[in-house]
Amino acid sequence: MGEYFVKRPLKRSPVHPGEILREDVLPTIGLSVSEASKRLGISRQQLHRVLACTHPITTNMALRIGKFAGNGPGLWLRMQQTYDLWYAEYRMKDELSKIKTVASIESSAHRDRDAHH
Repeated sequence: MGEYFVKRPLKRSPVHPGEILREDVLPTIGLSVSEASKRLGISRQQLHRVLACTHPITTNMALRIGKFAGNGPGLWLRMQQTYDLWYAEYRMKDELSKIKTVASIESSAHRDRDAHH
């Protein structure tokens, strides 16, 4: 399995990694959910929840799927993180818009401090 490099506009949500597992990985290798769950060492219910996109890919699950698919856990964790961040930012957009960024304040404070030493 290759790595997915997808840049999406902020308005469009990223795909849940469970959907990729359900739509791409399992059909490609031709395994049922029952057989895949056995090979992953998890219950069918656990796998169904991930495939239904109702549960996240945890670190443990990423290790299992990465080993199973042969592409390592990092890809699956990054997909989940991208998904989680997008939805969190979407839910918090009003709250986040009220927070001022301090990067410019910090950089000027460093310049002032450095100028005095």
